[in-house]
Amino acid sequence: MSARIDHTVTSGTFSLDGQTFDVDNNVWVVGDDRECVVIDAPHAVAPILALVGDRSVAAIVCTHGHDDHVRIAPELAAATGAPVLLHPADRVVWALTHDVAPDGELDDDQTILIGGTELRVLHTPGHTPGAVCLYAEALGTVFSGDTLFQGGPGATGRSYSDADLIRRSIRERLFALPDATVVRTGHGDDTTIGAEKPNV
Repeated sequence: MSARIDHTVTSGTFSLDGQTFDVDNNVWVVGDDRECVVIDAPHAVAPILALVGDRSVAAIVCTHGHDDHVRIAPELAAATGAPVLLHPADRVVWALTHDVAPDGELDDDQTILIGGTELRVLHTPGHTPGAVCLYAEALGTVFSGDTLFQGGPGATGRSYSDADLIRRSIRERLFALPDATVVRTGHGDDTTIGAEKPNV
């Protein structure tokens, strides 16, 4: 059985540089009927656990360290027994929210095998230093976190972000994927790699 993608949206806030905003976050769960990984842990544990059901959670993968993507990661880890994984370059961002360290690290081109499907970690710095995307070739999709949205790159201009770097990351790493690849974002609607090429 190949993996499937389940999805929910949770609502809360994003705070950085002394400002706070209301946000809706996508949460993606990838796996089969037995096991799964959770991509991002934003605002509430209960809706994520409902999406997981009775499956075992192999990992909680954080696309980056902003509080609206990791706020309930330790609580979700305690509830599921799964390790929280984050790129080490984002430890400084994670530390703005949590005193405890993540359980493990994500490395560029690392492969996470779940439900017979490979998720390949693509380090795409710019939105944050340790931002990553997860490419599932077999599913024809990439989970882009806040690196790429419908309409273009994720936000920069705040602490730890770099506008030139995010564009380079998108062009070199994401635009190397097939144009038909579905981009499942951290906020908002899906898009495709081909649709975003004119926007970066």
